[in-house]
Amino acid sequence: MEKRVLGRTGRMVSVVGLGTWQLGGDWGEVSDAESRAVLEASLEAGVTFYDTADVYGDGRSEQAVGAFLADHRDEGLTVATKMGRRADQVPENYVLENFRSWTDRSRANLGVDTLDLVQLHCPPTPVYSRDEVYDALDTLVDEGVTAAYGVSVETVDEALTAIARPGVATVQIILNAFRHKPLEKVLPAASEAGVGIIARVPLASGLLSGRYTKDTTFAEDDHRTFNRGGEAFDVGETFSGVPFEVGVEAAASFTELAEGLEQDLTPAQAALAWVWQSPGVSTVIPGARTPEQARLNAAAGGAHSLGPLFASRVRELYDGSIREHVHDKW
Repeated sequence: MEKRVLGRTGRMVSVVGLGTWQLGGDWGEVSDAESRAVLEASLEAGVTFYDTADVYGDGRSEQAVGAFLADHRDEGLTVATKMGRRADQVPENYVLENFRSWTDRSRANLGVDTLDLVQLHCPPTPVYSRDEVYDALDTLVDEGVTAAYGVSVETVDEALTAIARPGVATVQIILNAFRHKPLEKVLPAASEAGVGIIARVPLASGLLSGRYTKDTTFAEDDHRTFNRGGEAFDVGETFSGVPFEVGVEAAASFTELAEGLEQDLTPAQAALAWVWQSPGVSTVIPGARTPEQARLNAAAGGAHSLGPLFASRVRELYDGSIREHVHDKW
């Protein structure tokens, strides 16, 4: 597994991490034993970066990661959490008093005195431009509550606004073979500023695994059912905002591209390798529901260069099938 510096945190992390949204139960029910098995398998496969949030299962994901972390204190792991989505989404809630309350809860869930990295969790757009927000985050660092802070964003403009702030260590943004806009401005700007890029939703909510058909259904408590039209949160988080039927057809074409590689990679592994091999990406955070998925995802961190021909064909697929369905803000 290749490792890279995670922006201004200065930490070395695996290029393939583990996103733990699914361990909170928002992708369908998952037991504590199943969660732990996924976490252990990822570590065994070389993963050293774990991303969670206080809102995933209302703290359940953080607690699962915290119990796992307690048994692996000397493994050099980095855990990032996120805050803000448990409150009403108004800029006025993004103040130091709430930051302290939210991070205190996350520290308790994770069983740590100092968070490795805390990220604002896709707050209202005006939050990214407020000096007092960054002053408050700087205070958390000064007080030892968190070692570093970053932001998780929905839009390119939000990312660029955050990157311009000197205290921002990382930006988390959606990037995958169906979401290319961050390649144009965000990644170059982050590289120049020394800001780490955490790429989320790298498989477009599973589309790029090539396993779905137009008849595939998901559980009622899976966001791929209840948020397909953006009913619960930004629709861009579900299937990257691409209509499911369009995504399934494009994913079949991506599978053909992956099968044409000289390397023996699954479509999902090729999709993950494409993300982390994009210049400027620090780590990519696929989720996993089973230990086998975790191991297969991690193996993508050892893939050889996919090469310029593959990259150009992925771009052609995006331009021909996906671009028209992607909102300009993304």
